Amino acid sequence: MNDLWLKVSLSLQTFKTHRLRSFLTALGIIIGVSTVIAILSLIEGLNRSVAEQIQSIGSDLVFLSKSPIVMAGPRNIEEIANRPDLTPEDAEAINQLPSVDVAIPEISQQLTKLKYRDKEVASVRVIGSAENFSKVNNRFVESGRDFTRDDVTHRRALCIIGSYVAKNIFPEGSPVGKELNVRGHRLKIIGVFREKGAFLGQSMDNMLVMPYTFFEKIFPRGESVIERAFFGYSVDIKPKTGQSEKTIDEVRELMRRRHGLSFDKKDDFEIGTQQMLMEIYQNITRVGFIAIVAIAAISLVVGGIGIMNIMLVSVAERTREIGIRKAVGASNQNILSQFLVESVFLALIGGVIGIMFGLILAWLISVVSPLKASVSLWMVILGFGFSAAVGIFFGIYPARRAAGLNPIEALRYE
Repeated sequence: MNDLWLKVSLSLQTFKTHRLRSFLTALGIIIGVSTVIAILSLIEGLNRSVAEQIQSIGSDLVFLSKSPIVMAGPRNIEEIANRPDLTPEDAEAINQLPSVDVAIPEISQQLTKLKYRDKEVASVRVIGSAENFSKVNNRFVESGRDFTRDDVTHRRALCIIGSYVAKNIFPEGSPVGKELNVRGHRLKIIGVFREKGAFLGQSMDNMLVMPYTFFEKIFPRGESVIERAFFGYSVDIKPKTGQSEKTIDEVRELMRRRHGLSFDKKDDFEIGTQQMLMEIYQNITRVGFIAIVAIAAISLVVGGIGIMNIMLVSVAERTREIGIRKAVGASNQNILSQFLVESVFLALIGGVIGIMFGLILAWLISVVSPLKASVSLWMVILGFGFSAAVGIFFGIYPARRAAGLNPIEALRYE
């Protein structure tokens, strides 16, 4: 331990003698490590935020749809359009499954503009669903009331609006009891959902929900291939606690029977989960993450080359010193370890500064943008690990060169 401390002390003296040179040498490490730490902390924060937002959609939800939740790669749109439509009756049948807590039909359209007197909001998502919409989607009616079974059965012209709609077209006073005109039909507002925030940059509160039975009256379905493929009913399913896998199996078996599929035929429907949504998000961001980290790694390599270069210069400058140390009994191992410690120590100093700069950079980005940083201990350990690895890898050659010097020739060196 004393020998190691002595080597570290000698390294510090060397760096103090050449402060500017040492700083410029470590600059590549500083830039590389700070970039890696900042990127990792922002990605970690984004991952946590997305996971929370997906979780907020509903606890352990299972989604049944005619078309894929996300189109991955080329798909035959005609084949999807020709699949059997999902129906509210499918949701009723799924409701009877032993592992299912509740299942609801859902259908939606995008409304270009929603007006009330001189106020308006754009791109409102209009949803037709059933009385358990709030329960399945973790929604809470903050003012007014929720739908009842009778509202759905009797096709009542009622709606519940999101907080974004309420704030923008009813800035003063309660919207409950007022009426909105949607495609020539007047709907009475019976409630306002509590604010839920944004998901992947899109507000989850810019919405209007009505009974699906009345939705069918306002938005008759078209016959184009795109409309038949993507604008039909889906079913949102909330499994009983801890029975998500069982629910998926039961839903698949039920829907195959309802669609008359033999064992050798593929499913003509899609089943998704929250975990699948998270995996889709991670797949989308993985390529960009790898590219950015690769760029940061290049900076680390450049920093490592700088360390190797400066250590070779140091070996040349200290040739006579090496000769004297060998003459008084220093072994090749002593010389090698001394220069290797200097290389690693220089890299670690750059790593420490880089970690601090990276954390500050991530914090600044989170202050001025919607991105939120999240720092974990493994990131700091990774920063130190990168620095030490660079110092060892690029310090071995100069250290071996110093250790291999002939002491007699070294003593004659001027």
